[in-house]
Amino acid sequence: MQKNLVLNILLVFIFIFSTACNIYKYSDARKNPTNANDRITKNMQEGKGFRLGKGNKSGGDFQFATSNPMWRAAIDKLDFAPLGTVDYAGGIIITDWFGDENSSDEIKLTIKFLTNEIRSDAIEVIIHKKICNNVNKCKITKIEDKTNSQIRFAILKKAAQLENATLKKLKDKNKNLKAPKQF
Repeated sequence: MQKNLVLNILLVFIFIFSTACNIYKYSDARKNPTNANDRITKNMQEGKGFRLGKGNKSGGDFQFATSNPMWRAAIDKLDFAPLGTVDYAGGIIITDWFGDENSSDEIKLTIKFLTNEIRSDAIEVIIHKKICNNVNKCKITKIEDKTNSQIRFAILKKAAQLENATLKKLKDKNKNLKAPKQF
């Protein structure tokens, strides 16, 4: 008996608070369509609902590292260096310090992806050089010379080659597909 009383009081409070906060809104039945599909369409147009299944058939725009030629090209071109940080979502690749065994100089490369498009301003290459003396006192400097441009150009060239190879595969697979003219 007491459980029913508590439950009834709880239901009354929920009803009062839901109507006071405008969660429950009065709706005139004459203004709403009687057909369920028409109601769903009306509610979706007004932004009052969501649809599970049977909605937009295009799956969305997913960007994976394996489908991005810029990313694949950069990983391919940096295969000689040990990779320290590789973050596809953040658009950055940072190598560990590396250099010749006989030299005390080491370099570290940072590749920043500014866009997924293959164009000259799509990536930024930063090179740091570390020079250490015999007592492990090291000096780190940022290098800004033609090497940055050469690395950027090599990555862009490889990305263009990968993109062309992907387009060629698509063209061979789908004979009705229109490919760009330079193909």
